[in-house]
Amino acid sequence: MIQAVLIDDEPLSREIIREYLRPYGEIEIVEECNDGFEGMKAISQWNPGLVFLDIQMPKISGLELLELIDEPPPVIFTTAFDEYAIKAFEANAIDYLLKPFSRERFDKAIDKWMLRKSSGTLPGKLPESFYAPAARQNRVVVKSEGRIKIIPVQSIHYLEASGDYVKIRAGDGSFMKNRTMQFFEELLDSQHFIRIHRSYIVNLNQVTRIDPYEKDTHLAVLTSGIQLPVSKSGYARLKEALGL
Repeated sequence: MIQAVLIDDEPLSREIIREYLRPYGEIEIVEECNDGFEGMKAISQWNPGLVFLDIQMPKISGLELLELIDEPPPVIFTTAFDEYAIKAFEANAIDYLLKPFSRERFDKAIDKWMLRKSSGTLPGKLPESFYAPAARQNRVVVKSEGRIKIIPVQSIHYLEASGDYVKIRAGDGSFMKNRTMQFFEELLDSQHFIRIHRSYIVNLNQVTRIDPYEKDTHLAVLTSGIQLPVSKSGYARLKEALGL
């Protein structure tokens, strides 16, 4: 028996998937979820062999949910929005069903899943290209002490490289994200966030002054009093951004 999890905030969509799955006795829906938070818990609990996942949902999106899972399960996306198709296939999705979808189209998606399952080509860890942002974001989603934390971009003070992670310093604490500094440099609006050092990106709204430090280097002093190193090239970028 294959355990499946259904994550969709629309009851009618869940009902249709349940109905379409009736002929597939080997697939059992072990849990239905209304949002990404519930979906995260269900995937952690069941480690399902298949997930039906909506994209636009309350709290966190389906794509953000996958980003928080170390080894995402096989996914068939079910959504009313076609603009996410490229991102879905970057996530190595089994298929992308655009609502409203027919039973015939659903059957084709199940056939794809069965074929990949039998051939041993089911998706594993997401490729790096999945995390490359296609557009500016207004929030960052992280896992903190087993909970999901949504950080509004405007609340971020600075980011610091920390091994394979980036430490995000925000108004209500520090959080770790398993991404690169380049990821955040592309994600965040360059009019507000500047790479001042190979290890630091700063929110311009937090900078109160720039002090000279050692030869060809400076310190950015933030409203909190924290001092961040500024490299020679970072100083040039910072001055340009501040209009100095």
